Amino acid sequence: MSELLETNGLKKSFGGIVAVDGLDISVEAGELVGLIGPNGSGKTTTLNLITGLLSPTDGEILLNGTDVAGKPPHVVSNRGVGRTFQISKPFGRLSVYENMLVPNVSLDAEERDERIHRLLDELHLAEVADERADALSGGQKKLLELARVLMLDPDLVLLDEPAAGVNPALMDDIIEDIKRINERGTAILIIEHDMSVIRSLSERVIVMNAGKKIMTGPFEEIRADERVREAYLGGT
Repeated sequence: MSELLETNGLKKSFGGIVAVDGLDISVEAGELVGLIGPNGSGKTTTLNLITGLLSPTDGEILLNGTDVAGKPPHVVSNRGVGRTFQISKPFGRLSVYENMLVPNVSLDAEERDERIHRLLDELHLAEVADERADALSGGQKKLLELARVLMLDPDLVLLDEPAAGVNPALMDDIIEDIKRINERGTAILIIEHDMSVIRSLSERVIVMNAGKKIMTGPFEEIRADERVREAYLGGT
């Protein structure tokens, strides 16, 4: 596999606060990587930098070897990066189906409609396709956001806490959906506080603390590391 995403010396300061401090991480094509760390460790800021919502103070963000640091979100999206957010915000007054029409995809009407119906079916949303998005459960809104991202057929999907606020029964479905998406070749970088989700999904885990990467490796290896236990897992 080759490196799809690579950050080198990535830094973001807000005044005197350094949120991301010389971060070097990578995701290979087709890899599924967890990104964990305590609140305030810089995880979401890192995703915002990668996707162009924020411009870095310093450092590189390479997508397939091209530096996109500071480029606007539409440029990053066009280079194959999709992203979901911690709090899903669909267009509430639109139906689920109408929400799927929002992404700007280079497909004719028939191909677009086929992709919409395939994704709604795969992500358990076909039965609510005609319902308003604001009537969905929290888990269904997360699935709709993921479905909209997949309309763009990205090479890399960044997931920010997909388990937050989701019914445990639906979370099992979401985990299987994420696995299936990854098995088709889409690389995934996932932020999650629920360690059972990270354990179920991640081939490799990156641990952040105070804006820095403190370790990377398989889940059981990082779980046993004293630095990680102290920083994040509370010594358990």
